[in-house]
Amino acid sequence: MLFNSYEFIFAFLPITFIVYFYLLSKRLVIGAKGFLVFASLFFYSWWNILYLPLILSSMLFNYIVGNSINGKNIKVKINKKKLLIFGIVANVSLLGYFKYVDFFIENINYFGDISIVTLDLALPLAISFFTFQQIAYLVDSYKEETKEYDFLNYALFVTFFPQLIAGPIVHHKEMMPQFAVKWNKVKKYKNIALGLFIFSIGLFKKVVIADSFAIWATNGFDTAVTLNLIEAWITSLSYTFQLYFDFSGYTDMAIGVALLFNIKLPINFNSPYKAINIQDFWRRWHITLSRFLRDYVYIPLGGNRKGSFQTYNNLIITFIIGGLWHGAGWTFVFWGFLHGIALVVQKIWNQLDFRLNSIIAWFITFNFVNIAWVFFRAKEWDDAIKVLSGMFAFNNQTIGINMENMLVLFTIIITVFVMFLKNSNELKNSFKINFRYSCLIGFLLTFSILFLNRHSDFLYFNF
Repeated sequence: MLFNSYEFIFAFLPITFIVYFYLLSKRLVIGAKGFLVFASLFFYSWWNILYLPLILSSMLFNYIVGNSINGKNIKVKINKKKLLIFGIVANVSLLGYFKYVDFFIENINYFGDISIVTLDLALPLAISFFTFQQIAYLVDSYKEETKEYDFLNYALFVTFFPQLIAGPIVHHKEMMPQFAVKWNKVKKYKNIALGLFIFSIGLFKKVVIADSFAIWATNGFDTAVTLNLIEAWITSLSYTFQLYFDFSGYTDMAIGVALLFNIKLPINFNSPYKAINIQDFWRRWHITLSRFLRDYVYIPLGGNRKGSFQTYNNLIITFIIGGLWHGAGWTFVFWGFLHGIALVVQKIWNQLDFRLNSIIAWFITFNFVNIAWVFFRAKEWDDAIKVLSGMFAFNNQTIGINMENMLVLFTIIITVFVMFLKNSNELKNSFKINFRYSCLIGFLLTFSILFLNRHSDFLYFNF
């Protein structure tokens, strides 16, 4: 079920909200939580009910392992560590089977000049997100940072539908205590109004802005045979903005919907295209994934504790893993490698105490990110080369994209919009329940609903 669908906006969300708070009003707390888990699993199963046994099995397995790690009967630290390693390996193996087996077979066939039949496995929805979230739970359990032993609460932690499909990737300790707070068990009209406001911003980002850029990005990457200079830059920038407005729009909607239930999800985006260096970008882009990679990959590898050379290796390895997490393809690996190298270059730059004018620094950072996204988007190497060749080839061909001048103007307007206007996090802090904001919510929702009839999935559902 999509956030940007009639079924979700006019049926699933209002029914779930009403029933949940009705049960709480009758002091049926366990019933309310159980209903929310049921509703979340229904939300998940809407795509394909065949995925349901997978997420249920994953939850039960990780609950048992996490509970065993937390258990008082496990007294020897090495046993807890073995349980943790077992749990992590099992989770990574499950993810690897569905996401990377065919990729591995294809590469064996290519380099070994053999013909092993691929399994053609369909990637279960949200498996990357709920796997990472549960790995974090196991590690936190090992560190004795989790205190929850109830399966219903654990199921709610994993399945809570606003963040189930594409994040943010949350920690148990930052979400579950909120369900226990007494005042969160009653409707809060400030949260309802704020939630609708944030949701409406996210919906507008997705269906009006991101899906418009998607048309031009798809035309350039997948349809056009060759691209001239302007077409190639329109193509790359279209995807750069499509991806941002698509995923930040989803996150806004997730944060907004969660607020209706008095739950505050972590911020996942903070104007990443305003970043003036690549480290700053990763502090702003997909913040919860960056946090996961730092805490559960980079630091366990040694972080920056073992000298400069090892630090550089750790950065590159971490971002290659981040690239692979996004997709089973060499273009994703190369995209992660590029960002790892960029972070290494920045560290060396900082050690030499070099400084750049902030405008120049922003220009370099933004264009690096934009060029790297070409590999992230390209289905094949040839698609990436086609776009990059056009971006840096001065020719007069005009193939594939019409109304170039209008698209250039629209792209410039959106760039200014991204650079100088407040983001949803900043707008949230200044929100007030008044006539002006009510009109803004009404306008954003009404205008966005007019665009719901065109089909569009969220990009991060593919990862």
